[in-house]
Amino acid sequence: MATTVEGPDEATSVGRTEPGSGKATQQKVSRRKRRMPGRDRAVVTVMVLIPTLFVVGLVWIPAFLSVVLSFGRWNGIGPVDNIDWVGVQNYSDIGTIYPPFWPAVQNNVIWLAFLFFVPTLLGMFLAVILDRGMKFSRFYQTAFYMPVVLSLALVGFIWQLFYSRDQGLINQVFGSQVDWYGDADINLWAVLVATAWRHTGYIMLIYLAGLKGVDASLREAAAVDGASERQTFFRIIFPVMRPINMIVLVIVVIESLRAFDLVWVVNRGTNGLELLAALVSQNVVGEAARYGFGSALAVIMMLISSVFIVVYLRIVFKEERR
Repeated sequence: MATTVEGPDEATSVGRTEPGSGKATQQKVSRRKRRMPGRDRAVVTVMVLIPTLFVVGLVWIPAFLSVVLSFGRWNGIGPVDNIDWVGVQNYSDIGTIYPPFWPAVQNNVIWLAFLFFVPTLLGMFLAVILDRGMKFSRFYQTAFYMPVVLSLALVGFIWQLFYSRDQGLINQVFGSQVDWYGDADINLWAVLVATAWRHTGYIMLIYLAGLKGVDASLREAAAVDGASERQTFFRIIFPVMRPINMIVLVIVVIESLRAFDLVWVVNRGTNGLELLAALVSQNVVGEAARYGFGSALAVIMMLISSVFIVVYLRIVFKEERR
């Protein structure tokens, strides 16, 4: 029984706990426990701050400066006061009086379509086969993935052993004299084959990882219902891997836009191999040294890629809310 002491104006309870006061005390104690020590807070701050500085300094600031330079003319020599601000004239010239631009856009579209319909589908097909646990599957995975670790520039040099007009393997086997890298009518397709050699293993690994994460009960339920393997994949497995499909789609788009190394090794992005990334390099670091014009081309590439990235992020966030 609580003892009460009568005061002149009110009675004060001794030993009685106010409702909710214990819970509030526990919350205060839990908050104190959740607080990180000063050393841990400093480590977390450094771990967040350093990557943020790298991203801002190496990505956002150069992107912003590229947008600014795209509205001017500057050869990179002398102070920035020498920049001749011309507004949207660079963008207008790109679409009207710059001949390589539209062929480069066309080649990038061809590059995108080829990557999507050939190495992407082939990589998915290989992933489905290897997911069955066939004999020597580890060896095949390693063999198909090996080209992925090579740079595109090195891939170009390797495929020169096949495409060389005088000493290439293809011409030696068939007794032909085709200039695979020099003929403007076929060099784009020759380069695309070399790109597919590298891209197929990358897509195969992504889909293989996605297939490993699919719930096995879905396959068992489909088998009980009498579904064939083809029906199980296209009606159950493939829709379940929708996030993987979106990732692959974004990767294909970005790969088609940033295709540069291979065509630059072949002939510096000329003679039928014009691509947007090669045009940017020709104008920024080439003999022309037109920083404003090259920056305008880079901004166009950035806007095109941003559209697909924003669409992808919206789909991902929508899936997370569900």
